[in-house]
Amino acid sequence: MQIEPHQTYQIGITFFSMEFNLLYSLFLLTIPLFLLFAARKHYKSVKNLPPGPRPWPIIGNIHQMAKNPHVAAANFANEYGPLISLRLGTRLLVVASTPEAAMQVLRTQDRHLSGRTIPDALHLRVMDYYVVFARDCNEHWKSCRTLCRAELFSVKAIEAQTNLRNEKFTRMLDFLNNTQGKVVKIEELVFTTLINTLSNILFSKDFLDLKDEETAHTMKSRLFKILEISAAPNVSDFFPTIGGLDLQGLRKDCIYQYENVANYLEAIAKERRARITKYGAVADHEKDFLDRMLENNFTDDQIGILFMELFTAGTDTMVTTIEWAMAELLKNQKIMRKVREELKRELNSSSVMTSNLSELPYFNACIKETLRLHPVVPLLIPRRALEACEVMSYTIPQNTQVWVNVWAINHDPKIWEDPHTFKPERFLSPSIDFTGHDYEFLPFGGGRRMCPGLPSAVKSLHTLLASLILDYDWYLPNGEDPATLDMAEKFGVTLQKQKPLVIIFKRRE
Repeated sequence: MQIEPHQTYQIGITFFSMEFNLLYSLFLLTIPLFLLFAARKHYKSVKNLPPGPRPWPIIGNIHQMAKNPHVAAANFANEYGPLISLRLGTRLLVVASTPEAAMQVLRTQDRHLSGRTIPDALHLRVMDYYVVFARDCNEHWKSCRTLCRAELFSVKAIEAQTNLRNEKFTRMLDFLNNTQGKVVKIEELVFTTLINTLSNILFSKDFLDLKDEETAHTMKSRLFKILEISAAPNVSDFFPTIGGLDLQGLRKDCIYQYENVANYLEAIAKERRARITKYGAVADHEKDFLDRMLENNFTDDQIGILFMELFTAGTDTMVTTIEWAMAELLKNQKIMRKVREELKRELNSSSVMTSNLSELPYFNACIKETLRLHPVVPLLIPRRALEACEVMSYTIPQNTQVWVNVWAINHDPKIWEDPHTFKPERFLSPSIDFTGHDYEFLPFGGGRRMCPGLPSAVKSLHTLLASLILDYDWYLPNGEDPATLDMAEKFGVTLQKQKPLVIIFKRRE
């Protein structure tokens, strides 16, 4: 039988398709076998690990940690003890869930457990420039942290920022005065105010227009999306050998979000360089943080990524805390009245902007109770063992990831009476602080990886929240009963409110 040329072509295509499908099937069959071999080899090489649930072949304990890992890890701690080990693919994870375990991780073995693991999704072209969030404690990290502390977070720097901070907060209050009777999204309003405050400290101009809600929402979504992607379960993190494939497309998505923000930030750096070249540097007392970075020979890429880190770290946690605090005060009207009475009594005729709000005991107890009940970062940003060490008589192998489960500690009935209830009185006596020395209360972490912006964050948190409490009455839309407010949580790098808080403000006479 004679075969026509087009038939030959079709036969060839069919054969190629069959051959491709066979190779593809063999490839898919080979991957799990390879992963199983890699996982078993990894597990067997480790001795004297903390106890934990039995892992499944290949995936380990991934299926048990996919949703609300802070709660899942807390449940495992109740069963296996204060220090547990979990297998996430070929990765080993150790979780500390009591103050004693946290102290050993954050103080006793702080140096050995001070590393970071950059999530695969954040392996961008600028990955070498990560400073605050994901860099090991090397010399570059130390120099950048020293610069940030001196220029942004020192007592002198925070004092110098007071007028600027008050100006932005006053603008926010003026905006509320003009929107009385209208529904306001708290997270959008606070985000815009904080990011403009920070942008003026960093490079002396507003980043967003307070009235442009759409742009503010877009920018917030992009910044927070990068955080969300970094915390998302990623097969490339569980099985680094196939990380280059980016099977879930998380790295691609992160690059898209990053470039949209970075292009704007790098343009600001280029504009400043051009201005200095043309007109020369400004006087020393007029220099902002961008000027200091240029003096220290930061590249445009380094400036862009550090700005982005400062924006996400300086806004996401604050927005989340203020939203939770307002939700709890709105839901608990009796507590709200006590806070307002204290503010009126203690401040008298003084301005919120100029008062020392840290000396108001009940007001500060409410803030601490918010941070306890709704910890901003429920699982402290994972540390990595730079070398093998011992915690609570167990071995922590090199490169193991280590979590401190702040949420588990904050909701432990052995530590806190009635832990799921909002009770500010528990912080009136004895005094428990959040400076990282009380291991039963670690909202900002501890040790050398503790949040460097703590003093600045507390200052802004005090002023913003006190202004909103003292100057306005809050109402839910459509006459909803505040006592029925939905307080469901949404897990991420930060523990956000699942349903964003919307309020109608009415200025108090």
